Amino acid sequence: MDEWIFTHDDVDGICAGALALAVYPKAQVYFTTPVGLFEDLSRARNTDKIIICDISLDESNLDATLQRLRDVSSKGDLTYIDHHPLPEKISIADMPRRTVHKVGSAASELSYLHFQLKLDAFYSRLAIYGAIGDYMDDTQVIQDLIKKWDKRTIYFEAGILTQGIEYLENDYESKRRILTNLAKKTPPSLDEELVNMALLYTRREENLLKDLKSKIHVEGHVAYSCNFPLSLGKTASYIKKLTDLPVTLAADDQNEIIEISMRRRDERVDLNKMLRKLTAKFAGSGGGHPAAAGGRIRKDSLPEFVKELNREVESLLEKR
Repeated sequence: MDEWIFTHDDVDGICAGALALAVYPKAQVYFTTPVGLFEDLSRARNTDKIIICDISLDESNLDATLQRLRDVSSKGDLTYIDHHPLPEKISIADMPRRTVHKVGSAASELSYLHFQLKLDAFYSRLAIYGAIGDYMDDTQVIQDLIKKWDKRTIYFEAGILTQGIEYLENDYESKRRILTNLAKKTPPSLDEELVNMALLYTRREENLLKDLKSKIHVEGHVAYSCNFPLSLGKTASYIKKLTDLPVTLAADDQNEIIEISMRRRDERVDLNKMLRKLTAKFAGSGGGHPAAAGGRIRKDSLPEFVKELNREVESLLEKR
């Protein structure tokens, strides 16, 4: 029986995956996405041990993915750990038996709680780093864990990890190296290469922020920017801080598809539900959390998508 860890390549996914790797040090680590999970699972056999962390289920191949998960669960050993809302057409009862799922907590927190009895106390730091990286460090579990450490050091380490991962973008080999080091209890600050990348990204971020306001466009209730040279998540978050509109969006249309990331200011807007619905109209897919979500749409459709998004937001706000 081979062992596999399929996880997201952001800070939360890397920390959740590192916790799993600490328990199963021989496992192969593979970074995946919601839309790519079904295909990537073909790397493993139904009889293998598979741990999936921080990967939501995408509607585009939902039935096939669920069947694959059930096959592994019945013939092999499957653990599915995630914190994204489930697609509306399914419930937790439709998931494989060893599913760890809770909306509102980071995947790294859930991974730590699941594996806690097999880990020593030093690994609680990974749960905290991942939660900070996903803006989910205000749960009772994470706040209690932070009290066991000097929070100044904890946030310093989390900052190095977060900024370094942002710098790496799609460099999966380097991210895998960092995940492996974390699984060995190596703090981010002891990884000189990671520290240097974090510093470079932070300096670049500081310089670029001076230009962001002039790159923001507005369509009704939506503020957005395209191809700004920071990560999409960072850009969407900073647009939210610079405007007072209900929804903000960052996009990258330089490849065959358009990647998007969104944030909300108005809690009446559920970005997860909205994106799952809208991206399907534009030959894409999307989802995430109510307050932060992302996805992809077909090339050259961004203006039309933003107009449709604004109509959806406007309709929602008028109803309430």
